[in-house]
Amino acid sequence: MKTSISIIGSGFSSLAASCYLAQAGYEVTVFEKNKTIGGRARQLIKNGFTFDMGPTWYWMPDVFERFFNDFDKSPSNYYKLEKLNPAYSVYFGRNDFITIEDTLEKIYATFEKEEPGSSKKLETFIDIAKSNYDVAIKDLVYNPGISAMELVTPATIKKINQFFSTIKKDVRKEFKNERLIKILEFPVLFLGAKPSNTPSFYSFMNYADFGLGTFHPKKGMYQVILAMESLAKELGVTIKTNENVEKIMVENGKATGIVSNGIIYNSDVVLSGADYHHSEKLLEKPFRQYSNDYWNKKTFAPSSLLFYVGFDKTLINVNHHTLFFDVDFDVHAASIYDHPKWPKNPLFYASFPSKTDASLAPKGKEAGIFLIPLAPGLEDTPELRAIYFEKIISRFETLTSQNVKNHILFEESFCINDFIKDYNSYKGNAYGMANTLWQTAFLRPKLKSKKVKNLFFTGQLTVPGPGVPPSLISGKLVADLILKHTLNNL
Repeated sequence: MKTSISIIGSGFSSLAASCYLAQAGYEVTVFEKNKTIGGRARQLIKNGFTFDMGPTWYWMPDVFERFFNDFDKSPSNYYKLEKLNPAYSVYFGRNDFITIEDTLEKIYATFEKEEPGSSKKLETFIDIAKSNYDVAIKDLVYNPGISAMELVTPATIKKINQFFSTIKKDVRKEFKNERLIKILEFPVLFLGAKPSNTPSFYSFMNYADFGLGTFHPKKGMYQVILAMESLAKELGVTIKTNENVEKIMVENGKATGIVSNGIIYNSDVVLSGADYHHSEKLLEKPFRQYSNDYWNKKTFAPSSLLFYVGFDKTLINVNHHTLFFDVDFDVHAASIYDHPKWPKNPLFYASFPSKTDASLAPKGKEAGIFLIPLAPGLEDTPELRAIYFEKIISRFETLTSQNVKNHILFEESFCINDFIKDYNSYKGNAYGMANTLWQTAFLRPKLKSKKVKNLFFTGQLTVPGPGVPPSLISGKLVADLILKHTLNNL
């Protein structure tokens, strides 16, 4: 008889794990609380406009390739991928921006134009970043976070100093131009921490940015979720939506199944890809590994205030991805990490996927996604959302020299309360737990429960960390652990 596995949640990590486990011959059922799959990577469709509600950046294409290759497939079997040129633009003032293009040679030229002599420094910086990327992908991120010894390899020993310096120190040691500094510090924001708290080794994100580039799946990031759903179903996975899991059942110290919508589903193994803190609340207290004090002391990646906006005209002076760094980054970062509060003058990011993909907005119109990073756990009200939409849309008009307020067809928002309601997200965080030095690898919450046999976890609060590629990897890591565990114990 097949080993049966109940998986809670249908985000990237859960779907990835479901595919690996089904491939190994297990009977896999995925339970999703919402009416559509994808977790944070859901989709909003309104009046002919299509928005990715969660991730909008497709970085590290090699990780996606590796995932699908594990099943003798390729992303191209499911969706069409386009490399963006330009990758993105960064605004520093009115009509004042730097554009990052699609090759290292073009990026070196951009840096040299901005700061003479910086291109050579950037070449050296990217060489180190590429070396770090190779080490990270080959030696580190595909480890399950069980032991500190996973970090000890011949390659990492050579780079030990990089774990005790920071991105901020390294960048500012070589570059003096504040605009270039901001661009180089930007990629680590995907890791959920300030550059001053992010180990130098994580410069591999700069190689992901400049060296590998930024891509767009035709019809949006949700196509990746649909691709994984197709693969999972091809492999025999059962996916159930509108299933609100209320309890993880434990008997004699073993997970024996779940309760969803009041119905008991027995299984040999339970895997939760839901928010880790919430997942443990599905257990009775004696079976929880981490206390509320534990979670409160952790550095969480930001939450977000998101706006999904339909415009009745096409917009000018923006690219598919556009960042607005016209205010003080350190002040905004302090309001996220040091003294949590709503930022007075927030940085923000905007995505206009219809610039690349005409299928995402009606002809002659534009789909816009605006994101403000926020501290998790803040008060979230309709009045605050309205105030901050006005703040950023007014700045947007000024910085890009165009009128847009009179061309808004509709605007939908998503913030802390929604992350809690829709995803059971701890304090409404959007990206999980930050990858600081003391929250890296074996120092993160474990994939395998220490208190309950046959209970496992996956996703951005465990290893390897926040982001879409790490979530795919997390699904593979936990599937490997389950396979080893069941072979030895069931």
